[in-house]
Amino acid sequence: MRKELINIGKKSKKAFTTQLNSKKKNKVLKDYCNLIEKNKKIIIKHNKKDVYDAQKKGLKQNLINRLILDEKKIFNIINSIKSIIKLKDPTNIILERWKRPNGLNISKKTIPIGIIGVIYESRPNVTSDVASLCFKSGNALILKGGKEAYNSNKILSKLFRSSLKKNNIDENFVQFIHSKNRRVVDFLLTKMNKYIDVIIPRGGKKLVKKVQTLSNLPTIGHLEGICHTFVDKDANLKTAQKIVLNAKLRNTAICGATETILIHQKILKQSCKHILKNLEKNGCKIIGDKKIRKSYSGKIFKATNKDWSKEYLSPIVSVKSVQNLNEAVKHINKYGTMHTDSIITKNRMTAKKFLANVNSSIAMHNTSTQFADGGEFGFGGEVGISTNTLPPRGPVGLNQLVSYKYQISSNGKIRK
Repeated sequence: MRKELINIGKKSKKAFTTQLNSKKKNKVLKDYCNLIEKNKKIIIKHNKKDVYDAQKKGLKQNLINRLILDEKKIFNIINSIKSIIKLKDPTNIILERWKRPNGLNISKKTIPIGIIGVIYESRPNVTSDVASLCFKSGNALILKGGKEAYNSNKILSKLFRSSLKKNNIDENFVQFIHSKNRRVVDFLLTKMNKYIDVIIPRGGKKLVKKVQTLSNLPTIGHLEGICHTFVDKDANLKTAQKIVLNAKLRNTAICGATETILIHQKILKQSCKHILKNLEKNGCKIIGDKKIRKSYSGKIFKATNKDWSKEYLSPIVSVKSVQNLNEAVKHINKYGTMHTDSIITKNRMTAKKFLANVNSSIAMHNTSTQFADGGEFGFGGEVGISTNTLPPRGPVGLNQLVSYKYQISSNGKIRK
């Protein structure tokens, strides 16, 4: 295992030295789309093996749903790659240029990060999305997918490598680790610092926590998505009702789903009557604090302090009353995970204060938290969402997969 992984690292290093222009990169991605289209039946056949194995092992249905590839999902994969093709190459761009009084000409230019390691679970579309984004941004990629999607990931990465080969480009720009040995992840995180520049975990809390705890490499990612929607006293109740329903129930399993609703105490009765009733009617379990329970006549469960720190990823929501904007912001900054938080209000000054003071990587106004997604941001997809304080933050798409360097020239200047 050790030799195999180090060999993969060396191959990535070598591939990364190849300089590619935008035209060549886009040609590879176009050919990749064509190969996926031509091999749809083969991809579905491989995917069915994974689904069968997952069902046999008793994997939860929500995880099996993420795993399944059908014609519609393959169509979405192809469309995602096509949107990446349309985006401008983020490398070799001069961000700034200036001249110093001492005669130095300085420019700041974008460059690829290097070799990116991605450790992920369940969703096979991560293979195609990440490979396309990393390649277009000039990075080499090492993929370690979960064993539950082994066959699906293997065929999708193989087709990308075929596209590289077809264009006479080093196949090792994208490598897939075939070993299912559990120790592979530990080795990647602790012994590959000579070969990997950054690790991106995509998966459940257990995986992300392991990566963040063990890794001696920089990581990009988030542990949990405890997202909030704050309904202010100046909210339009119809707008609030529509947004909250979508933010919580459109897809409860994504990290951008709202897990806690905060309601201004001045509008408790109206909000509970419209917003909470609408959630309950659509199958959502409601857990509320004392004031919420007093104001709501429907079925409601008692909240404890532990509930404010829960990421449910299911049709359950915690609801808390707050005295004002400051209390809402304080609660979010205490219990949130710096993922995505939204305010619903007609008052622009209140919205401005909220957006400025929550610590979230994504702060929203009159918007569903379900929009926390690279594709929705126009990034053509994402390799993940980062809640790190240091950049990149929020959805990590094409333009976030680059670093920069300073280039300096002068007419023989020396420092006195």
